[in-house]
Amino acid sequence: MDGLDYDIGIVGAGLAGLTMAIQLRKKGYTVVLFEKNVFPFHRVCGEYISLESWDYLLDCDIDLASMQLPIIKKLQVSSLNGTMLKADLDLGGFGISRYKIDSILATRAREIGVDVRDNCKVTGMHRLSDHFLIEAPDGEVRVRLAIGSFGKRSNIDVNWKRSFIARKPNSLNNYIGIKYHIKADLPDDTIALHNFRDGYCGISKIEDEQFCMCYLTTAANLQQSGGISEMEQKFLYQNRCLRQLFEQSEFCYSQPLSISQVSFDTKEPVFAGTPLIGDACGMITPLCGNGMSMAMHSGKLLTVLVDRYLQQQISLDAMLSAYTDQWRKQFATRLRTGRIVQAQFGKVWQTDIFVSLLKKVPVLTNAIVRRTHGTGF
Repeated sequence: MDGLDYDIGIVGAGLAGLTMAIQLRKKGYTVVLFEKNVFPFHRVCGEYISLESWDYLLDCDIDLASMQLPIIKKLQVSSLNGTMLKADLDLGGFGISRYKIDSILATRAREIGVDVRDNCKVTGMHRLSDHFLIEAPDGEVRVRLAIGSFGKRSNIDVNWKRSFIARKPNSLNNYIGIKYHIKADLPDDTIALHNFRDGYCGISKIEDEQFCMCYLTTAANLQQSGGISEMEQKFLYQNRCLRQLFEQSEFCYSQPLSISQVSFDTKEPVFAGTPLIGDACGMITPLCGNGMSMAMHSGKLLTVLVDRYLQQQISLDAMLSAYTDQWRKQFATRLRTGRIVQAQFGKVWQTDIFVSLLKKVPVLTNAIVRRTHGTGF
């Protein structure tokens, strides 16, 4: 390796980073994967994965079929005034907690020789003339190629002074996410999206007879309320479906998981001469329900190009240019559509009109689902 420590260094071990590490290791490359948290751990996430990624996870040697996971083929959407849209999902998805799937992938990565370093927060990534330098708490690591998979917002983004970090709060970048696991009397095959003022909440089945309930709302709603519980009673309870869920469900956490400063602003698939995958290069709005599949798909696209680069078939800059083109072709329209749909949700009368329109015009619902979802990869 010409004095380098590894062929590949991936910063961030979410679904994109974990699956890409496995794929590159299976091709024979040495891989180090950094994660600031300690496996296993929970993440704020809707925990619904589009079936477009099923075969890719199988190729990562994850035996999904044996887990008897809930297969989700139906959609429900409620507006604040009680209008309920019901639709079938042509492709659909499956439910599994991030605690479980991330842990399984991390274990598999270690089994095949990926150096998975959890509890290890990277402080810097630098492209040099002929290699990349990754600064970690236990020392510098030199790799032929570094890949950023560090999620929605990280210290690396701040260090790089990426443009979305500096943007003033707006309708796309000032959200908070809250997640619970609950036990409730709900259908196993349905994902529900319940709207409330300036937000929406998704509920779908995961493993162990539990449901993931995860909602997104503005930071302003929390600031107006003084606390999460107070905010839920003030805003979420206005939707009677959500009020019923909160009052009748068994909550599996003593406290919810939360995340702040969630942004859907546009991002670049390559920054500082470094390729980015997953939420680090663009996040689709959660109501579209396939962010995790898109994250893994971005890693698959890059894996093919990285292999060509490491085999000296293309230059680094040619690889980065090709990845940018492929990423935009695959995801730009989906992200744009997601932002447009997001703009219709969370505003009381607009949401009521939008859900009523979708209910009356099923072809429009199907068109939106198709434009925000991909096909198997």
